[in-house]
Amino acid sequence: MQLNKYLALCGVTSRRKANYLIMEGRVSLNGDTVRKLGIVVDPKSDQVRMDGQLIEIPGHYRYVLFNKPAGIITSAVDGRGRRTVIEAVGLQERVFPVGRLDLDTEGVLLLTNDGDLAYRLAHPRFEIEKIYQARVAGRISDQAIRQLRRGVEIDPDVVVRGETRLLSRHSDRSLVEIQVHEGKKRQIKRMLRIVGFPVQKLVRINFAGLTVDDLKTGEWRDLSEKEVDRLYLMTGMKRVKEHSA
Repeated sequence: MQLNKYLALCGVTSRRKANYLIMEGRVSLNGDTVRKLGIVVDPKSDQVRMDGQLIEIPGHYRYVLFNKPAGIITSAVDGRGRRTVIEAVGLQERVFPVGRLDLDTEGVLLLTNDGDLAYRLAHPRFEIEKIYQARVAGRISDQAIRQLRRGVEIDPDVVVRGETRLLSRHSDRSLVEIQVHEGKKRQIKRMLRIVGFPVQKLVRINFAGLTVDDLKTGEWRDLSEKEVDRLYLMTGMKRVKEHSA
């Protein structure tokens, strides 16, 4: 298998991000630093290290649902010393977050060491549903809601849209729910800012059908077997027994 897939299966990161680790020279194969993509690895005979540490495919996969609070970085490490979601959850297994939530964004976040599943859940091709609730400044107009549904240009030639529902509206603030399938950086905040209603608070309430339900902010739980099976089904993967948590 290719090296980036091996890194993902080892729970280091997603396959896409593994490419960056390789190009940065952080990965070695049988003692030699690798910087080129497309290298093939034999898991039975080759030794792969990242930052000098030997990595191997885990004996089982872990799937954790975390109700992320504001003020925590969605990353495995942070060069500025800020607290990460990995530190907040505090698992012994090596896991990584699937996708990203901004520092001040709260809500549903999935962490796992199942790199193939994470890759598909994060890939735009699979159109994984994400639902957010956004509190915005001001009394949002019907025109703005229609514009969000039709689509707004957040970058040159990049138009994104979301199924938008008004939850409440007051003179100084409004609450809207937006469902999207894309995963552009700061997409919801940029969409709302463009239509004239900047976000005051943003919470993701649903990711790939997962909700935090009774989890308090900062709490986490393992996914049920049924929930993991559903994630595999929606990404077109076949779940084998040894990949179970």
